[in-house]
Amino acid sequence: MSSRERILGRVQRALADVPPDDTPYDQAVSRTYLSEHGNRSVEETVDLLAENLADYRAIVHRTDGAGLARVIAGLLDARGSASVVVPPGLDEGWLAATEVAQVPDRAESTSYELDQVDSVVTGCALAIAETGTIVLDGSPDQGRRRITLVPDHHICVVRVPGQVVSSVPQALPRLDPTRPLTWISGPSATSDIELDRVEGVHGPRTLEVILVSGE
Repeated sequence: MSSRERILGRVQRALADVPPDDTPYDQAVSRTYLSEHGNRSVEETVDLLAENLADYRAIVHRTDGAGLARVIAGLLDARGSASVVVPPGLDEGWLAATEVAQVPDRAESTSYELDQVDSVVTGCALAIAETGTIVLDGSPDQGRRRITLVPDHHICVVRVPGQVVSSVPQALPRLDPTRPLTWISGPSATSDIELDRVEGVHGPRTLEVILVSGE
């Protein structure tokens, strides 16, 4: 008997005495929790997002659409980046002000090759203010998950207010559960060893988030 058969067998035995007309699971649990804590304006929600991102040690920048390319170019220059990974659907205008070598996101790229790239620039699916979380879903402007985990420097663009929600309950209906969702709250970090914080263990050591207004 395989492990799969053992597990399914246990499930079947556990459900053997459940009446066929029993209340469905999705109705049995009360879900009357708040979808948002407080009654914030759009501006207050964006400010909370910026505050919580910074609390997680992400570096937050603000600009409008006209200034976005200039901000990205400045961040790459300040970082000293010689190369940047580019998702296939990234707006070409975002990198129009920089001469940094652009490396296309290719399915055949190895982790070693991506580790040689200095930075990555992506969009996002949405951002959650109350938790300071950026969510990626693998859309064309975000690329595959590995390009946001291997390079040491991630620049993520969030359109404000269109991509900002207050809470996780507000975020879930807007996300496709069949897509590869990546939830990012600050740069990669762990304190597992003697409670010393070490950044860059599971992903980028530096996360810079650009809040682009008017989008």
